[in-house]
Parts: sequence; C-alpha cells; structure tokens
Amino acid sequence: MKRAWVLLLAIISMLALPVSVLAEDGAVVDTGDTSFIILSAALVFLMTPGLALFYGGMVRKKNVLSTVMHSFILMGVSSVLWVLIGFSLAFGTDHAGIIGSLEWIGLSGVGMEPNGDYSSTIPFLLFMAFQMMFTIITPAIISGSVAERMRFPAFLGFMVLWLLVVYYPLAHSVWGVGGFLREMGALDFAGGTVVHISSGVTGLVAALILGKRKGHGKEPMAPHQLPMTVLGAGLLWFGWFGFNAGSALGANGLAAMALVTTNTSAAAGALAWMATEWIHRGKPTILGAASGAIAGLVAITPGAGFVTPMSSLIIGLVGGAICYFGVSVLKAKLGYDDSLDAFGCHGIGGIWGALATGIFASASVGGTDGLLYGNAAQVGIQAIGVAVTIVLAVVATFVIMKLVGIFTPLRVTAEEEETGLDISLHGEEAYPDFIGSGYLPTIVSAAKAVGVSAPSGQPGK
Repeated sequence: MKRAWVLLLAIISMLALPVSVLAEDGAVVDTGDTSFIILSAALVFLMTPGLALFYGGMVRKKNVLSTVMHSFILMGVSSVLWVLIGFSLAFGTDHAGIIGSLEWIGLSGVGMEPNGDYSSTIPFLLFMAFQMMFTIITPAIISGSVAERMRFPAFLGFMVLWLLVVYYPLAHSVWGVGGFLREMGALDFAGGTVVHISSGVTGLVAALILGKRKGHGKEPMAPHQLPMTVLGAGLLWFGWFGFNAGSALGANGLAAMALVTTNTSAAAGALAWMATEWIHRGKPTILGAASGAIAGLVAITPGAGFVTPMSSLIIGLVGGAICYFGVSVLKAKLGYDDSLDAFGCHGIGGIWGALATGIFASASVGGTDGLLYGNAAQVGIQAIGVAVTIVLAVVATFVIMKLVGIFTPLRVTAEEEETGLDISLHGEEAYPDFIGSGYLPTIVSAAKAVGVSAPSGQPGK
C-alpha cells in the first residue's frame, strides 16, 4: 500500500513539472516554453480587437462599424495569406537578403517539431502562429490613417498587396535567417521597424494620397465614444505583454525583462503625454493618457529585450512627449489628415524607439551594447534600419495606391462620406434609433399598462 502511494505521488509530481519532449531530429520541445508562447500568441491576437475598439471610439458614430470592420476583417485576410504564402516569404530560405523562398508555401514542411534557426524549444508550427499575430495587427494599424473615407474594396486590395510587397520582405530582412538588416546587426526585438514604422509611414502616405476628410479643420470631428477607446487601449496594453515578452520565444529571464520594460515604458508614456498636454493645453484628458500609453508601448517595442528597466523609463517618457507634439503640433502645422494618428503614434514613436534601442541597448540584457555602453556604431545601424523601412514604405505605398486606384476608386463619394460609411458601404448602424425602428408601439403599450404617460413625438426624433 505504501509503495502504491509513493508511485502515485511520483506520477503527480512528474505531471506538475515542465516536460521536455524530443522531436524526431533530436530537437527538444519544452512544454513550459510552448505553453507560454501559446498564451503569448493569444494575447497578441487580442490586440487587434483591442485596436478596433481603440480606433472605433475615436471616429464619429456614423463611421464606427466601418472602422471596426477594417481591423476585424484583417484577422481573416492576414491569417489566410500568412498560411498560404506569407510565412514562407518571411522566414523561408533567404534570397538576396530581402525575401524568403516558397519552400513552406501552404505550411508544407512546417510541423510540430522545433526549427533550430528560429525556435529551438517550441514547435515550428507555433512559431509560425505567433508570428502570424504580428502580420494581423500591422495592417490594421494603417487603417487608422485612412478611416472615414477609404472605400472598402480599395482597402482590401491595398492591404493584400501591401503585405506581399512591404511586410513580408521587411520581416525577412529584419528577422529572417540571412536577412540583410539582421546580418548587419540591426536590433528589433518585437517589431519597431517591421510593425510600427512601416505601418505608421504607410498610413501617412495613404492619407496624403486620399486627401483630407470632408470638413476637416472646419467641422468638429471629436471622438464619439471615449470609454470604448480607453477599453481598447487597456486591451492593447494587456496584449502587448504577449507581443514583447513572447518575443523572447521562451518562458525565461529575457521574457521577464521584456515584460517589465514594456509596462514601465507604457506607464511613463501615459504620464509624459498627460503632463505635456496639461502644460500645453491647460487640462489633462483621458484620451491623452490612453494615447500616451500606446506611444510608450510603441517606443519600447524594438528594445524591450535589449534595454534595462531604467532605460525603458526614459524611452517611455520621451516617447510620450514627442508623440504628443507629433499629434497636436506637427500635424496641425503641416495640415495633413492622419485621421486617428497612426503616424503620430506608431511612425514617430517607432522611429524614436528604434534609435533609442541603439542608444540604450545593454549586453547584460540582450547581448549587444549601444551608445551608452561604448558602441556608438549601433546607433548608425539602427538609423539604416529606420531609413530602409521608411523608403520601402513610402515608395511601395505610393505605387500600390496608384495601382489599386486603376481598378477601383480609392475614396468614397462626397454623398457617401456625408451619410457615413456604416450605412453607405455596409448597410448597418452602430446606434440605431430604437424608437424610430419599430419600438414606439411597445413602449406606448408598456407605459399605458403601468399608468405612465406615453412618450410623444414623431418616430426617430
């Protein structure tokens, strides 16, 4: 009987501990790392619905569903394209340092065993899935710049081409084995260049080509639902822990460091934006605090696994302040209509974060020193990565927009814009007038039943 209890306790102990499983080629699948990256992938996936809420609350109520639709539909488009061809182009065998091969098209050869080049302790299939979440949210960020005026067919066509021409080559160049920016030594822990600079700059160029929204600068275009935006910002902050900590690709000390630097920079960004706005405009706002948190998160993304917590504090403080001026001062002076400030937060914040990584990187954290630790050359390498990303995004966006414009109009008509894209493009309303939609008789009957005066007025008023 005693032996049976000992055996039972031994089995329970084995089940409670992380397990390493040998793959067929001898590579080790670690169940602890695998569980962590599955969770991280789910967190990053949650960021896109969070972004939909963040953006949706900032537009006028006649355009909220079309804005949310941009992010939601990209969860489908980007996922399918990534499985079919995107992953292979981004991480397949290198060609000229800028693009991968087609060897993993349709995920052929991407199995449950690890691939030592990218993920030595998690299934290669899981690495693919984790990276897929980044390719979902990146084009969704762009949608913030073109909100309230871009036609849906043009939006879909543009995003498919943009992923093929910009995102996949850039991801390969920075993260793929043999990628020329990776070989040069450019540091981008979780997507400062690949995700944020590329999407922010693309958004600015697309907004300039589309032109300003009807009435921009003349009519009020205040956010219609700030609680929705703040909820979205909170989900983004929460999901960003998977975005950055998960990029360590294991449940380890580097993941812990990335989590701490991420939260520190976000908090500092929120405080910096609020303080700057308070001084500049006389009042702190919740929209400003939420935007500052996003700016801090963007700024720390490339350096989350390369800098110390105190460095992340500085990165977040500067990121929050400069993004505020980008949104509140620079945009007004230059007169462009970046609807929801994708460039102001992601473009400017991403550029600062990439350069700051070259300044604050410490070998004690990520294996590479930056300017403050005697390696001034790293700032130059980071600047090259930023420049390459900007040039690719600008040129490709201009060409793709013009190409798509040949086949379908890019912009809605003036009448459609006045009506709102929810009704004119999708035939839906986010906030229908319930009294004017057939509910008045029910309300009248209920009021009479309890002896209350029935509501008066015409339906729809």
